[in-house]
Amino acid sequence: MTSRVLALVVLLFSASSAQANEGRNVLFIMADDLKCDLGCYGHSVARTPNIDRLAARGVRFNHAYCQYPVCNPSRASLMSGRRPENTRIVDNATPPREKLPHAVFLPQHFRQHGRRAVKVGKIFHTGDAFEDPASWDIDIRETRAAKNPPQQQIARQQQRSGIVLRCEDQATWDGFVARRGAELLGELSAAQQPFFLAVGFRRPHSPYIAPQRYYDLYPTDHIPLVHDPGQPWRDIPDLALTYRQGKPRLALEDRQSTAAAYYASVSFMDAQLGVLLDAMDRLNLWENTVVVFVSDHGYHLGDHGGLWHKMTLFENATRVPLIVAAPAVRPAVTDALVELVDLYPTLSDLCQLPMPAELEGVSFAPLLYQPAREWKSAAFSVVARGGTAAPGDRLDPQRLGRTLRTSHYRYTLWPDGAEELYDERRDPGELNNLAAQPDLSALRSELAKRLAAGWRESLPAEMATNQ
Repeated sequence: MTSRVLALVVLLFSASSAQANEGRNVLFIMADDLKCDLGCYGHSVARTPNIDRLAARGVRFNHAYCQYPVCNPSRASLMSGRRPENTRIVDNATPPREKLPHAVFLPQHFRQHGRRAVKVGKIFHTGDAFEDPASWDIDIRETRAAKNPPQQQIARQQQRSGIVLRCEDQATWDGFVARRGAELLGELSAAQQPFFLAVGFRRPHSPYIAPQRYYDLYPTDHIPLVHDPGQPWRDIPDLALTYRQGKPRLALEDRQSTAAAYYASVSFMDAQLGVLLDAMDRLNLWENTVVVFVSDHGYHLGDHGGLWHKMTLFENATRVPLIVAAPAVRPAVTDALVELVDLYPTLSDLCQLPMPAELEGVSFAPLLYQPAREWKSAAFSVVARGGTAAPGDRLDPQRLGRTLRTSHYRYTLWPDGAEELYDERRDPGELNNLAAQPDLSALRSELAKRLAAGWRESLPAEMATNQ
């Protein structure tokens, strides 16, 4: 074959590939308060066959991190492609458009470039003030039943925030979201127009809601609890544990019951994901649809002396499950560090959309095809501390706790100057703060400089030149 003919073949293949990418759909699926206690992540208790099923056909990210471990700030960052320092959203009280009146959010970007953008469930934070009409052609919002089920469905309470239902899945809010999402997949695919469909599940956010059969999967006396030495916080700064202080520790039986309720809610949500995956199979959409499954942040289940929430800069709160399945992408697992702020540029890249200049993440599309390639050297997260300060004031650097996660260490700096340093390989539970160890002062200083330098300095040279 002559070089001219070969060049023509390559050109035609590239043009065909680009055209196919331009016609890709996106199915964006988001869970709420979901940590990485999942079967595909190696957890021995959680039963998540559908999340595992998606992971078996996509790329599972072992080290994906949110930029703010609270619902509204995390979602605003993800949807805008900007970091919390620039969204200026650091609480659950500030609607995104209040701070970002001119931003083009992720679904809006797809809508502006020929996709039909449709949403069912929780994608932005809950409440009409947080919704964004400019982002959607169709917006099916949460109802009151999303937070709390009708009284007639409740069979009983199970310890801390657990609610056992006496109804079938389809009678629940997340059951509705899944089934309406499956219907929308059929309707949108039949319309012959590329689409961006976002499906947001409420669970496993508390209260931990699930029908009885999901609770039956987790006998409370079979629930192992995280190792907790009782006083792990003696070397950990007060600001790191703000939301634990003053709260009594649960008794062992109550801790097991609470964890069982959380896992029951996870398995319930997993079953609803299965409804969407079944629709993908039935409609033969895998060959032209990018599927993303992610959570807004992680969650604590009683570690560090009794944390039962997010709102910290520990691994359990900042690390999130992330799975991406896309056409021509082989199943794989990657240890590369990625961030939720990277999803906006990644999906734009995969669908051949232009890249807005204001984005503060980078496309990790290359990792889907080369999971072991060199990538960014750190992920960054922040959380506000400072009592009753107004939201705008809380963006003062003196009120933000900041953390840097590398492949080996986590370094955290608090507004009062307190520091944390954890060796993630030897201490994955982050119970032993090494910041005060004299023999690690050089390492601590290096990580502090990297934290101050910011996210752009964590990029490989070939990526940094484009930022």
